[in-house]
Amino acid sequence: MRSFIAPLILAPLVFATAPAFAQNNPSAEQIINSLKPTGNLTAGGTRGIRLAAPPPGMTTPYAAMPAVPGQRRVAAAKPMAPATMQAQAGGPSVNLTVNFANGSADLTPEAMATLDQLGRALSSSDLASYRFRIEGHTDTVGSAEYNRVLSERRAEAVVNYIVTKFGVPASRLQAVGMGEQGLLVSTPDQTPEPRNRRVQVVNLGA
Repeated sequence: MRSFIAPLILAPLVFATAPAFAQNNPSAEQIINSLKPTGNLTAGGTRGIRLAAPPPGMTTPYAAMPAVPGQRRVAAAKPMAPATMQAQAGGPSVNLTVNFANGSADLTPEAMATLDQLGRALSSSDLASYRFRIEGHTDTVGSAEYNRVLSERRAEAVVNYIVTKFGVPASRLQAVGMGEQGLLVSTPDQTPEPRNRRVQVVNLGA
C-alpha cells in the first residue's frame, strides 16, 4: 500500500517547484522605466533595479563594439578613473536572466526572447540619448579566469545581438565580463546557481 501512496504525495511537490526555474524577466516597458533616470545621473540618480555594482578595483570596462561590418570582438577601452566608475555604478540598472548554451556564448531561443525586450527598450525614444554598460555574470563553476572570459564573450554576444537586430549604435553600448564578481546569490566555489548567470544593464548617462 505504501508503494502506491508515495507517488501521489511526491507528484504535487514536483509540479509545485517547477515554476521556480522559469524566467521572469521584465517587459520592454518595465526595462525602460527601470533604466530612465529621475534626475542628473552623475548626481546620484538611482531609479531602477540595482542588484549588483562593479566590484572595487574594476576600472577598465570594455569599449563599445566598432561599427565595422563583420566585427565581432569588443575592443578594450582606456582605463576609467575610479570616481567615474563610482558615478556610473550608481546609475539606473536592470537585471536580466539570459540563457546561453552550456559553457558557450551561443544565445538560446529563451535568451533571444529576453533580448528582444531589451532591444526594444534600448532603441526606444525614451532611452535613445543614453549609453549603457552590458555586464556579463557567471556562477562559480569553473575557474575565475575561465568565467571572466566566458562572461566577456556573453556580454559581447548580447551587444552584437542588440546592434544587429535593433540598430542600436554600437557606440552606446559597452560590454564587460564580470565573471564571478558581484554574485547575485552568494555561493561556495563550484556551485551551479542559475540566478548568478545573468546580464546586468546599467545606464551610464548621456
